[in-house]
Amino acid sequence: MFPLIIAHFLFWALLLIGASEMGWRSRMIYVVLWLIGYAATSWLTTGSLIFLSYVALLDIALVFHVFQGDIQLR
Repeated sequence: MFPLIIAHFLFWALLLIGASEMGWRSRMIYVVLWLIGYAATSWLTTGSLIFLSYVALLDIALVFHVFQGDIQLR
């Protein structure tokens, strides 16, 4: 349960961080993709585990979109 909370927190935090750099269409695309993933979890028996991976992929896409590439850790 804890990784799911981290993935969701990072998604919404990245969306807020990138709000000034992304247009409203880009933000709405990410929100709609998140909603589609959330709605699809009710159809699958292991939906929450798949949704966790799905949100993690959205997080990676947001990092590349907001920071125009990978983040340097050093």
